Amino acid sequence: MRPEHYATAEIARSPAETRRNATLLFISTLTIMSGATISASLPGIAARFADVENVALLSRLVLTLPAVFIALFSPAAGFLVDRFGRKPLLVASLGLFAIAGASGLVLDTLPGLLVGRAALGIAVGGIMTATTALVGDFFQGAARDRYMGLQQAFVGVGGTLFLTGGGFLAEVHWRGPFLIYTVAVLLVPAALAFLPEPRRARPAGPATGEGRLGGRAAALLALLFLAAAVNMIAFYMIPTQLPFYLETLGFAAPSLAGTAIGAGQLVGVVSALAFAPFRRLAGIMAVFGLGFVSAGLSFLLLSGAESYAGVLAAMAVSGVCMGTIMPNFAAAAMLLAPPARRGRVSGLLVSSIFAGQFLSPIVSQPLIAASGYDGAYALVGAVVLVFGIVAFALRWLWPGDG
Repeated sequence: MRPEHYATAEIARSPAETRRNATLLFISTLTIMSGATISASLPGIAARFADVENVALLSRLVLTLPAVFIALFSPAAGFLVDRFGRKPLLVASLGLFAIAGASGLVLDTLPGLLVGRAALGIAVGGIMTATTALVGDFFQGAARDRYMGLQQAFVGVGGTLFLTGGGFLAEVHWRGPFLIYTVAVLLVPAALAFLPEPRRARPAGPATGEGRLGGRAAALLALLFLAAAVNMIAFYMIPTQLPFYLETLGFAAPSLAGTAIGAGQLVGVVSALAFAPFRRLAGIMAVFGLGFVSAGLSFLLLSGAESYAGVLAAMAVSGVCMGTIMPNFAAAAMLLAPPARRGRVSGLLVSSIFAGQFLSPIVSQPLIAASGYDGAYALVGAVVLVFGIVAFALRWLWPGDG
């Protein structure tokens, strides 16, 4: 079968397109921080299963195990959405998200919780891959940057509500935050009603090389995927380790952890809204530089925090990174991806992001054991800060933003 290319549209020109865009935005709130929704429950889970060997690591894997299944499934999801269309996988993934996410309300063994979290990862991989490809299909140029900034703002709003709400629900019971995943049930009808399968335009002539990646584009994508993984190894030290760090500082209430993480998400909303104009003004590599530098500074601030106000300040700085760097990864990938390969490129990007999430506790736990929470945050912050400086220095590397 000859490759097919998805049509694009600059802006919403009808009520139907407005409903389509709004549905995509609300679905986006479920994705990047979905695993961290239960962050404030980690101490409660560790206490409930205290008799299980290696519970310190396994309780953190309840948070991050979805990431490894997202990383494993997303490349296959990319192939599926390119081959069979975006909407079928998206709708099925939303249903699985609700069922698997809420399974923690009833499962009462640590292995059972981990199985439910693995299924949640498969669902998130399908959702993120399909939605990233859909944004690439429906938008182009400056319109795509604006939409990706708005999309990340919605992710930040979702993260603020879900993480803060999860903190308060965890004070009622450690199972409480699992209830939040049921919100996906409300989005299934909207996806069925308002998301069209993008129109495919068959090339009139023989197949060309439009579906192929050149050597430079392939190399830049590989660099992009590596940077995405490193970013998430660092960033996910916040939801996986911050609740425990706060305990050592004397702030043990789960709601304090949820509020601190939510504060970073709130700043991320504002940063995401500024993404498109900053990206046009400074370029892709400068946005990466800003993101990594802000992440590094936030970790250095966190390592020296002696009060809850200091922790909140550090989280606010981290929000600058989350609000700008995540839409930049997606925008950069869509610039490089040929239309016929958007799904596969989206899947590989999602896989890289969540591989970093999964590796985060595996990398950070030995650092914490060796130097404490403050030392681990300081070391990782310094490394990430160097990444930011290098990104600023290599602003010439990326091709025209187009």
